[in-house]
Amino acid sequence: MAEVALSTPAEGKRRRRFPSLMRALRLPENDPLAMIGVAIYVVFLLVALFADVLASDPLEILFLDDGNLAANVPPSLAFPLGTTNLGRDIYSQLIVGTRAAFVVGLTAAIAVVAVGTLVGLLAGYFGGWVDNVLMRLADIALGIPFLPFVIVLAAFLGAQTQNVVLAITVLLWPNTARVIRSQVLTLRERGFVEAARVAGSSDWRIIRVHIAPNILPLSLLYGSIAIGWAILTEASISFLGFGPSGSVSWGAMLQDAYASQALSRGSYNWFVPPGLCIVLVVVAGFFISRGYEEVLFPKLKD
Repeated sequence: MAEVALSTPAEGKRRRRFPSLMRALRLPENDPLAMIGVAIYVVFLLVALFADVLASDPLEILFLDDGNLAANVPPSLAFPLGTTNLGRDIYSQLIVGTRAAFVVGLTAAIAVVAVGTLVGLLAGYFGGWVDNVLMRLADIALGIPFLPFVIVLAAFLGAQTQNVVLAITVLLWPNTARVIRSQVLTLRERGFVEAARVAGSSDWRIIRVHIAPNILPLSLLYGSIAIGWAILTEASISFLGFGPSGSVSWGAMLQDAYASQALSRGSYNWFVPPGLCIVLVVVAGFFISRGYEEVLFPKLKD
């Protein structure tokens, strides 16, 4: 008689841990692209959290055993990604740059989703002059060029991380607000909302209990997109020289590589890793957004 392999409770918990994370994020558990996107974010987030353990001081100038400056050293066991023209470890810069990217990305995404969701809920539910005022503000924000505005704001307020997050939030919330507003316009006419009104529920209770939970996947969708946009924006302004001074980020690495003509010297180990990290983070946000689209629009799976 064939033996049946039984899994232990601990093994079952390990197998269910990642699906439980997918459920917590309101993502379909059987979507491979969404799972890949979440896995990429989890890996980068762990790297950002343990950057101090995984890397040394990224701004430290290193020297070889013979006392010479460790400049433009090719990848080796001592320097996995080589060194810059100033003798700094590229691997340490890449690891520490992950923290800067996720500080900007997560903070901006939370701010964009919070502002956009709140504005969309208020505009869609109350309508009238509230809707007109909020949507005209959204139109103004959508008409402002994105990258030039971020550069100008960073130049006037200072090249600091919070100013970059502020600029991203100011210009990205209208996209979330307009889509959520259109969803709220349909939800407020549903039978369960009418029943709540008849039962004497206040407007704020209806918004909080009956409408907000139904637009949460839509908010998370735009949040996943905003993370990639925020990290890409931070990298862009750092590459242009408007990023926070004295900090290490992927964009600053690309700017240093460009200024030192790393491409013409064939130092691909300097600029390819940060560029690849930026691409992976943006692609991961796209993969996760595809998973939320299937939740919101099930017919896409057909």
